[in-house]
Amino acid sequence: MFDPTQLRTFVTVSQTLSFTQAAHRLGVRQSTVSQQVRRLEEAAGRLLFVRDTHSVTLTEDGEAMLGFARTILEANERAAHWFAGTRLRGRLRFGASEDFVLTRLPEILQAFRHDHPEVDLELTVDLSGPLQEQVAAGRLDLVLVKRHPGQGRPDEPHGRLVWRDRLVWIGGEGLRLDAHRPLPLVVFPPPAVTRARALEVLERHGRPWWVACTSGSLNGLVAAAGAGLGVMAHAQGMIPPGLVRVPARAGLPELGDVDVVLLYGTRTVRGGTARGSARALAEAILAAGDRLQSPGPAQPPQGSQGPG
Repeated sequence: MFDPTQLRTFVTVSQTLSFTQAAHRLGVRQSTVSQQVRRLEEAAGRLLFVRDTHSVTLTEDGEAMLGFARTILEANERAAHWFAGTRLRGRLRFGASEDFVLTRLPEILQAFRHDHPEVDLELTVDLSGPLQEQVAAGRLDLVLVKRHPGQGRPDEPHGRLVWRDRLVWIGGEGLRLDAHRPLPLVVFPPPAVTRARALEVLERHGRPWWVACTSGSLNGLVAAAGAGLGVMAHAQGMIPPGLVRVPARAGLPELGDVDVVLLYGTRTVRGGTARGSARALAEAILAAGDRLQSPGPAQPPQGSQGPG
């Protein structure tokens, strides 16, 4: 009854909440995305999205369709693998920043290992900057990293946009900030994307700061922030348990957006298309993009926080 191509487009729009970003990810025109969603809505006889010039949101029927679409697409993928009669083999060198490794990425990697047991998966966990350097140098085949919006082309074969998230200030519950004292920061070492953005924004707004904690481990940063040592810049969709957003009344400047992208190694792409195990893992990550950025219930700003 429902066309898998239309379902795949619908799922991509629901992940990005943007027809433009969905078109970039799928490598088609925005008009094609709109047409496929419209045909799916006609087939279902229901409105799946409410959209205006500023936002795209799922309707109640859209939420229901999202669950059905995922089930149908997963079943199609399993059937295709079963009847293809081929097994992926060899070594796949995959890199990811720690934010993802500590959230929903493990279940995707576990499913990939189950579906492709003859692929030797090597995982490297590092900051986004060093991972980008390694994939550019050919030492990694595929990486999942954060980068500044507009850096590179997310629709090019060597860079696929998974989602766009907002950077926010987070800290431990009960943290009190003194507006008259330098802002204590909990940060990754350079050249971390979140560190660079936090310092650039604070400098631009003339807000004094000092580094209270530097750690290459997300667990170390979370422990420091949870202990009240300071605040950290972090993707809104991946706030670690135990930390909360700093409320607006604290007066901290907006941090803007960050892109989460998949980057292929140059040797992984042939004729504009990624091949083999790298492509299979990339498709699994793209299909699960919404789950990757949702480690648990949303954590709203807490009323107990604010400037002292």
